[in-house]
Amino acid sequence: MNPTTQVKTMKAIVQDRYGPTEVLDLRDVDIPLVGDTEVLVRVHASSANPYDWHLMTGLPYLARVLGRSMGFGFRKPLKTTRGFDVAGVVEAVGKEVERLQPGDEVFGWRDGAFAQYVSAGENNFVRKPVGSTFQQVAAVPMAGLTALQAVRDQGQVQPGQKVLINGASGGVGTFAVQIAKAFGAEVTGVCSTRNLDMVRSIGADHVIDYTQEDFARGQQRFDVVIDSAASRSVSDCRRVLTPRGTYVHLGDSGGRWIGGFTHSLKTLLVSPFVSQRMRTFTVSPKHEDLVVLGDLIDSGEVTPVIERTYPLIETPEALRYIEEGHARGKVVITV
Repeated sequence: MNPTTQVKTMKAIVQDRYGPTEVLDLRDVDIPLVGDTEVLVRVHASSANPYDWHLMTGLPYLARVLGRSMGFGFRKPLKTTRGFDVAGVVEAVGKEVERLQPGDEVFGWRDGAFAQYVSAGENNFVRKPVGSTFQQVAAVPMAGLTALQAVRDQGQVQPGQKVLINGASGGVGTFAVQIAKAFGAEVTGVCSTRNLDMVRSIGADHVIDYTQEDFARGQQRFDVVIDSAASRSVSDCRRVLTPRGTYVHLGDSGGRWIGGFTHSLKTLLVSPFVSQRMRTFTVSPKHEDLVVLGDLIDSGEVTPVIERTYPLIETPEALRYIEEGHARGKVVITV
């Protein structure tokens, strides 16, 4: 099923080789076909993630060996259209689709989201909360799912626990602060001076300015440390944990060869020898988790933080900004 009998192509951000943002090209490609169990979504907005930058550059090199399922190839990307987060309107549905119908406003995930259309199984999408904009919900899928699974599944955050979030002003961090608060935790956010007020405004009970204070040298102890910045060593983060506390590693500490894998490996190597729970994971997109995030947004407990928006043609500039590592909340691409 096709959205129109007249238009067969669409605009999309495509790359044929690894490299800097210059490898990205806005070009005409075929509108995707819709299978019997799929829906076709006209994209209104997407958002940029570090994941997109890694796929664009092919870095770290180890990802080219281990990351085939995510679209990495050894010499060039296996998936040539960038983007993951989707918000838009259902244009067409396959004959076996039951839950969605044309005209539904939805958000979800699909590789190739920096485009005018995407098609995917209906479980990739949920209906957009009525009071939210397409730009707001486009910021949710990858960062929101990562934060939810870090707080709920890996950190197992419970009401009354003390939770520290390193990198609280970033894309994942802003969601983690709000989700931990929704779960009843007392949250401390670590961020730079310019982001202190913003992190407070999204619910953090306490904030630490890392340019003025070293949280690893403080006297406070936490039940859970969620490290979405990976800017500190595993031992530094363990130092502020209670004896039975949980450390959750999310971030990427950089490096051309193995990047954040070093931090993940250290976390796993330490785990058998300490009383604290040491966790590192890769986000797993799930329909039921997207439903949870939609409910949290609908209830007002979570509000996506968006710093900048760029039109589709300026996607390279958006990824350059992501590369700098100082984005406050999310960077959204409007289509």
